[in-house]
Amino acid sequence: MSGNRTFTMIKPDAVRNGHIGAILAKMNEAGFRIVAMKYTKLSAEKAGEFYAVHKERPFYGELVEFMSSGPIVAAILEKENAVADFRTLIGATNPAEAAPGTIRALYATSIGENAVHGADSDENALIEGNFHFAGTEMF
Repeated sequence: MSGNRTFTMIKPDAVRNGHIGAILAKMNEAGFRIVAMKYTKLSAEKAGEFYAVHKERPFYGELVEFMSSGPIVAAILEKENAVADFRTLIGATNPAEAAPGTIRALYATSIGENAVHGADSDENALIEGNFHFAGTEMF
């Protein structure tokens, strides 16, 4: 994959609060090219599958409930050094600790409702992208 693609989701809180356009604009301004994008709603089952890595954690049930509570925007983004650059753009998980101007500092309301998901490695970007865009050969 060469580190030039990553996966993101605009989460239900940001969709519900009308921030899709502003978040996509921040991505474009940072030099990311949208390779694939879809507006969809995860079932509880699909959200559980996506976050299965957290199944043993105490917040898993709450996370699945939240991620299936409303529509999301899933996207594959392209840029050199995509994963690391996107993680910088979105900011810390806790919006109170996110750097000024990052997506989470601007649009997240809490650690749980933190506006966006960003893959944390090239390997997970591939897995997560394929989960949402199966059969599209995005990577």
